[in-house]
Amino acid sequence: MSHNPTTQLLRLLPLALLLAAPLAHAADAGHGAQVFAEECAECHSASPGKNKKGPSLFAVAGHVAGGVPDYVYSDAMKHSGITWTADKLDAYIAAPRKTVPGCKMKYDGLDNAGARADLIEFLNNTH
Repeated sequence: MSHNPTTQLLRLLPLALLLAAPLAHAADAGHGAQVFAEECAECHSASPGKNKKGPSLFAVAGHVAGGVPDYVYSDAMKHSGITWTADKLDAYIAAPRKTVPGCKMKYDGLDNAGARADLIEFLNNTH
């Protein structure tokens, strides 16, 4: 075994980097349901076919924006060309009017990235 200090430090470097790296947020659908209730439920439903001020968000993940039947979308949303991937949902929830300029949504956005991840996990499980 080498007693060279440089070699010993190089062997420990991967462990040091692993320990220094921030832990990734593990999305929590249960907390996402709470975020939905607090941030979204006044205007949206997570039930199929139940539109409110905004369209139902039931099974929104993977669908094309502006596609919920019996809901009148803004032209901006209808023509956005967005498919609701996790990345697009994250961007929209963070800043709706920046992501789709001209959309009808009055919500200013959710700053907390962890809460957004949990909300998206919840939305991904409404199917």
